[in-house]
Amino acid sequence: MRELGVVPVVRASSGQEALQLVQSLREGGIDVIELTMTVPGAVEIIRELTKAQPHALIGAGTVLDPETARACILAGAKFVVSPATDEATITLCRTYGVPVMAGALTPTEVVRAWRAGSDMVKVFPCGAVGGASYLKALKAPLPQIELIPTGGVSLETAADFIAAGASAVGAGADLVDAKKLRSGEPGYITDRARKYVAAVAAARSKS
Repeated sequence: MRELGVVPVVRASSGQEALQLVQSLREGGIDVIELTMTVPGAVEIIRELTKAQPHALIGAGTVLDPETARACILAGAKFVVSPATDEATITLCRTYGVPVMAGALTPTEVVRAWRAGSDMVKVFPCGAVGGASYLKALKAPLPQIELIPTGGVSLETAADFIAAGASAVGAGADLVDAKKLRSGEPGYITDRARKYVAAVAAARSKS
């Protein structure tokens, strides 16, 4: 995840659609996938994805409690992401040895998530409070905490977030546009994935 620097947030209407989205992303050079719990039957879809795409790093997103985290881990999830900080969920993930990214927004929340054991901290919704400039302000007093901004990340802003100190960026519909897949344009997602990877690499080469 750190090496690639891009975590696509996948929201699909079915297991088959999720598989197609993952395939399009992998063809574009992204093999880290966060499938959100807002997807119907998400736990079973994670199970399907881990079997069908054994070389991809499949994780669970929008996880709000330890029970859901455990179900996802047993289904094969390799990491867990939440939009908020729930200490019990973090403890559960660490017990299973699975990386966890708790969500936070303010400096107090970021430090709380980190002290609770979050491997990285998801800054959400970052775009709503200043985007890359806000992330840079957070990193100044907290350089030791790895941050993943999500919300407001686009192809146009990804490089700015990396330059501001993000360890990776979480990208949703701007990267994983299920509507394009449904309209018969999976190549659009593949091309978008390549551009995200290139943007992150270019930004890192300048730092």
